[in-house]
Amino acid sequence: MTNVIKDDPENPQNWSLAKKNFVAFVICFYSFVVYFGSSISVGAVPEIVTKFGVSVEVSSLALSLYVLGYGLGPMIFSPLSEMAIVGRNAPYFITLFIYTMLWIGAATVKNLAGYLVLRFLTGFFGSPALATGGATLSDIYPLIKVPYAIIVWGAATVVGPALAPVVANFSAPAMNWHWVSWEMLWVSAPVLILWLFVPETSASTILHYRARRLRRLTGNAKYRTKEEIDRIASQTTTKSIFYNAIMKPTEINALDPAVLFSTVYTSLIYAIFYSFFESFPIIFERVYHFRFEVTGLPFLAVLPALAVATTLLASYWHLSVERHLPSKGMAAFGAPERRLVPGLIVCSLTPIGLFITAWSARPSVHWMVPILGLFLNIIGTFTVIVCMLQYLAFSYPRYAASLFAANDFARSTLAAGAVMFSRPMFVNLGLDWGISLLAFLDIVCCVLLFGLWRFGGYLRGKSRFAET
Repeated sequence: MTNVIKDDPENPQNWSLAKKNFVAFVICFYSFVVYFGSSISVGAVPEIVTKFGVSVEVSSLALSLYVLGYGLGPMIFSPLSEMAIVGRNAPYFITLFIYTMLWIGAATVKNLAGYLVLRFLTGFFGSPALATGGATLSDIYPLIKVPYAIIVWGAATVVGPALAPVVANFSAPAMNWHWVSWEMLWVSAPVLILWLFVPETSASTILHYRARRLRRLTGNAKYRTKEEIDRIASQTTTKSIFYNAIMKPTEINALDPAVLFSTVYTSLIYAIFYSFFESFPIIFERVYHFRFEVTGLPFLAVLPALAVATTLLASYWHLSVERHLPSKGMAAFGAPERRLVPGLIVCSLTPIGLFITAWSARPSVHWMVPILGLFLNIIGTFTVIVCMLQYLAFSYPRYAASLFAANDFARSTLAAGAVMFSRPMFVNLGLDWGISLLAFLDIVCCVLLFGLWRFGGYLRGKSRFAET
């Protein structure tokens, strides 16, 4: 027994479309909830500042520590999910159960220190879907359809943190600072219940347990999967597999310039995006004098922006790859640098959006103009990040899950720091120059993206890890 039989009904690739779409829906819902939990804490900031006598910056630790937690978690849980004996479902379900239960603690804790610790832990245990979700989608969909699933999944991760302030800014002031944690319990529990009906998607794990079952029933020890045979032949231990899964991304980032560039680049883009978000409460409270409850409403601009970005990404994939597959075969995929083209088209929108918001956020200009800047920035940021992740996946498919985990850790760590320094930066430099500084960094990112598109092939040619 070396691999999954092509027409095997237990092969996730052979499941019905309805079954595949159900799994994909749960993954997207799960990811949405975890990201929703990141920024929902902003609704509790005014009461936390008053109740505990701390600064806004200290209260922002609730967001920052959560982001740090969901960046750190995949470094442990993603390698576990790659092991056949563990699979995808065990890390998902166990951590999701802990994640859900922790919200009860966060909703009842009486002191700020305990609340901040629980925020970090919820981020940590909620993290598996954020890095491994893409691998699960690859388990069930054929390669040509995976980019569409990744686009929808990515949209779910962006909608979450954008919609949370819309809800929390109304509910927390009306109730109390604990209310946001109760809301998280209410949205997490349905995901946990749905997960009871999600089957294992890792083909390696399905085969592992099938082989073990056959060995037990027949007494024939020769029933082995290909992975088991290879592991026995190479005398590889479970400990070494886990160690390599953690260390391999670090090694590749250290030795492969294209991967290192991708990691640093997406981290910078992500940090700029989070920093930009921190400016909006200041803009709409201090400049336009909106009530706190409605300062989250401008983030609804994320919905039309994602509609534009996802349409662009899906259309490009269909027109440049999928429609040519019958005639060109695998050649239709082309070089991995082709995955960057949609990002090249719209990357200029990221600094343009920032400059618009920076210099229009003043009482004499209508409040819709800064929101237009947010709309343009989201189109560019989301498109570029998805393109970069697709570039990694097509250049290094063998290490994709671990590289996604390392990439998630790097960008989340930088974003956690950005949450803390952004508000003081806007206060000291002013909204105009503070946001403009982010825009200048985005211009540098645009230049670097074109550089990767132009010289990526050369860098991959020098790599010992990239696929040909």
